[in-house]
Amino acid sequence: MGVRFPPRAHHEIVLSLSLIFAIINPMALDLILFVVGFVALLKGADFLVEGASSLAKRFGVSTLFIGLTVVAFGTSMPELVVNIFASANGQSDIAIGNILGSNIANILLILGVAATISGLTLSRGTVWREIPFALWAVLAGAILANDALIDGFDFSLLTRSDGLILLGFFTIFIYYAISVSKDNGIEKIKVEKLPIPRSVIMIALGIVGLIIGGKWIVDGAVTIARAFAVSESLIALTIIAIGTSLPELATSAVAAYKKKSNIAVGNIVGSNIFNIFFVLGISAVIRPIPFSQNLISDVVVALGATVILFFAAFVGNKNAMDRWQGVLFLTLYAIYIVYLVIRG
Repeated sequence: MGVRFPPRAHHEIVLSLSLIFAIINPMALDLILFVVGFVALLKGADFLVEGASSLAKRFGVSTLFIGLTVVAFGTSMPELVVNIFASANGQSDIAIGNILGSNIANILLILGVAATISGLTLSRGTVWREIPFALWAVLAGAILANDALIDGFDFSLLTRSDGLILLGFFTIFIYYAISVSKDNGIEKIKVEKLPIPRSVIMIALGIVGLIIGGKWIVDGAVTIARAFAVSESLIALTIIAIGTSLPELATSAVAAYKKKSNIAVGNIVGSNIFNIFFVLGISAVIRPIPFSQNLISDVVVALGATVILFFAAFVGNKNAMDRWQGVLFLTLYAIYIVYLVIRG
């Protein structure tokens, strides 16, 4: 009969062995920090949103404004923090790959999952305004970044002025979102008033989690790419993109299960607009981002996914995504992942 350890002792032994292995193998430590970084990043964003929302509510800020700013910005914080570190380190493929990969995953993977769980109803405003706005976001980013293709230059660069243009479009989108919300009288966000010290602590912990998590993810991605002789863009387009899209996945899946289609779809479309206009805009302002021509095919996929989402509203039931369309989206995403792996 073997020796049986108490559950707590078992976990301590596993943790000790992991730490010993990490000391022996530096790459293992990077991998562990890469995984832990995602947890820190996502929890950091959650803490920051909850603490900031509570603080704003306590000082009399409307829930409408909180929803359109603090919460909306919070869901894009993982992508933003990863991009800030990637841009600062000069890892442009990670910075752009993260945005493109997140947008593709948001539509094909997350909306695919949501539609498979429960058919989604698309509002007329989403079909004719928000989705075209998301399509314009991808087009605008592609035009600004493709100097070699459009102007015949020897290189392509998303400059600081390009970043300011993207932020200008982002301002227009925020103005539109506020005007639409006021017209509809929307006040959906429920905010709990926490004690001020607790709110401040949550904000501080959130910022620390975002900073540490973002750094560990970028460092880990570089290590993985070098160890397995794959491109940094592949890691960014797959692992990092899916990881930073987990908040959107959770939100849309739960919303679909509860038959709240507007939240499920609006969350994704809004996130895609935020990612390009806000996250990519801020990243370029911090440091100009070289654009690799190898990523043109991924831009095409991002455009194609958005176009498919638009036309999905007119195939089958009008202004709706049926379960079979959700399965189709997931199949297309699987094909895209296989393509990325083959491309390397």
